[in-house]
Amino acid sequence: MNKEWSELHKKMQQQIKKQETFNMGMDTLLLLRRKLMQEIFAFKDKLKEEEFCAMPFINANGYHNKTIAYSLFHLFRIEDIVVHSLIKKDEEIFFSNHYQSRMKSPIATTGNELVKQEIAEFSAQLDLKELYQYMIDVDHSTTILLKQFTYEDTKTKMTEQDKETLRALQVVNEDKNAVWLIDYWCNKNIQGLIKMPLSRHWIMHIEASLRIMNKLCVN
Repeated sequence: MNKEWSELHKKMQQQIKKQETFNMGMDTLLLLRRKLMQEIFAFKDKLKEEEFCAMPFINANGYHNKTIAYSLFHLFRIEDIVVHSLIKKDEEIFFSNHYQSRMKSPIATTGNELVKQEIAEFSAQLDLKELYQYMIDVDHSTTILLKQFTYEDTKTKMTEQDKETLRALQVVNEDKNAVWLIDYWCNKNIQGLIKMPLSRHWIMHIEASLRIMNKLCVN
């Protein structure tokens, strides 16, 4: 893991545990997310469009066996679901701004159910310009929310009703590789969701994408 990102994530986790350092923790989190967003936009400058769909590690174990386009879609689709359907309990940006049709996405889910060639085929269908605009919109919405949180807010727990909401929305596929997400998220409080997926999830997928990019650039 990138040392700077790891240290910021570790620092943030410690800070948000205590009321007296909570606001500093949120500042640390926002700094980390800004740095990671810079990496995401660097992909646009360094990669050709077709390279966003490349799978140089298709048979590997780990997040790098995806495509960069898939990883970015997956990352922000999950954040949109968690922030809007679970935390804010309002409409996801994906739906309110008609991003499924704008991105030409064949799915409205997180994509966890896709494997190998399915990921490549899915990635090739995405409109990258609209995908990046989706990421901007989701990040902006999350940033506003994070700045509003109080320490007490983050103790709020998800409920059985939240699980039912996700099932009704059909934003998590019923495939065994995806459906576990519902229990995983809904067994957390907001502080837990800040740690995963609103911070660590970014690091995991961006580092995997960097590994893919480095492999492509070497070749």
